[in-house]
Amino acid sequence: MTQAPHICVSSDCDCGMTRRDFLRVSALGTASVAAPLLFAGDAMAQQGPKGDDQPVKIGYLPITDATPLLVAHGRKLFEAEGLQAETPRLFRSWAQIIEAFVSGQVNVIHLLSPATMSVRYGARFPAKVVAWNHINGSALTVAKDINKVTDLGGKTVAIPFWYSIHNVLLQEILAKNGLSVVSKGRDGSIGPKEVNLIVLAPAEMVSALASKSIAGFIVAEPFNALAETAGVGKVLRFSGDVWKNHACCVTFLSERDITTRPEWAQRVTNAIVKAQLWTRSNQLDTARLLSNGDSHKYTPHALQVLSKVLTVTDYADYEKSGIIVHKDWNQRRIDFQPYPFASYTEHMVRALQKVRLEGDTGFLQKLDPAFVARDLVDDRFVRKAITAVGGPQAFGLPANLMRTEALAI
Repeated sequence: MTQAPHICVSSDCDCGMTRRDFLRVSALGTASVAAPLLFAGDAMAQQGPKGDDQPVKIGYLPITDATPLLVAHGRKLFEAEGLQAETPRLFRSWAQIIEAFVSGQVNVIHLLSPATMSVRYGARFPAKVVAWNHINGSALTVAKDINKVTDLGGKTVAIPFWYSIHNVLLQEILAKNGLSVVSKGRDGSIGPKEVNLIVLAPAEMVSALASKSIAGFIVAEPFNALAETAGVGKVLRFSGDVWKNHACCVTFLSERDITTRPEWAQRVTNAIVKAQLWTRSNQLDTARLLSNGDSHKYTPHALQVLSKVLTVTDYADYEKSGIIVHKDWNQRRIDFQPYPFASYTEHMVRALQKVRLEGDTGFLQKLDPAFVARDLVDDRFVRKAITAVGGPQAFGLPANLMRTEALAI
């Protein structure tokens, strides 16, 4: 049997999202690299429990995007659905979590919504989005001497992954302000109207900003709040203030599990939906559960930092300072609703086809947005789960589960 690749899962790991990591994931699109991983995943699945006895094996990054998975585990919501759940495995980069998922080491992950397209259509690994994990929850954070977007000209900004909403929104913000994007690493010459993008693991971004090796980063919480509380950076723009109630991370399951274990997939989704509903009304308790002071030790983050994100007590201050542009959108810094709107997926595809990406993007240009919205997402389970907890109104969603996307720089 082909051995699955070694994946670093230690909470103390500092291996980060290097260019080599990115190229490894990009290479999954070639048969010679993808085949051993797919074989390893199939072999592990065949050896494991059958049917609904398969344990829930969560893979996650220490960001608030993982909240529903961790709350579902911490509050034993999987067990309430008749499932066994192993201790969630913490990863430090998106490359590592993707490899672990494809090779079968974990079977329930949260993943950047654009990255799911790279996995399904680039690497050709059969997996589907079954729910959103959250809405908003990211920001563009900059050094304290940066006061406006144009100040980023000639400087380097970090993104967590090329296939991310962070990359999409940052490039739209920069273009609106007359800046163009380049990718020259850390040592390349950058023009005054250029912004150099590099990929960093979220856990490395605050220290990079503090050391002045980057001028800013755009990433999921709580790293923006961490930079604020540490006094090394400030929020220049919230992502949800650019794309109203956008998704960032989604729940991703293999098509094999969806097809052969539909009841298992339903129960997993039920637990995640119930976790999101509980989180909406228990923000401080959620912050405590995720903090480094809780017995689960899900994340290395302090309660103060997580509370700044989840309880959003200072949102009015951001409005007064002008950081919040669209006050009428009435949003939280991060919020939770599980339904994957087709309109969002379609717009995401069109946006990715226009922005700068690294790696082989040939597959992307061939994709039809409407097709991806139908093929990438399987909303059968989340629809049932939402109905079971009171229907769309329980999350403040329209009864027909349709919306029009709102983007405004």
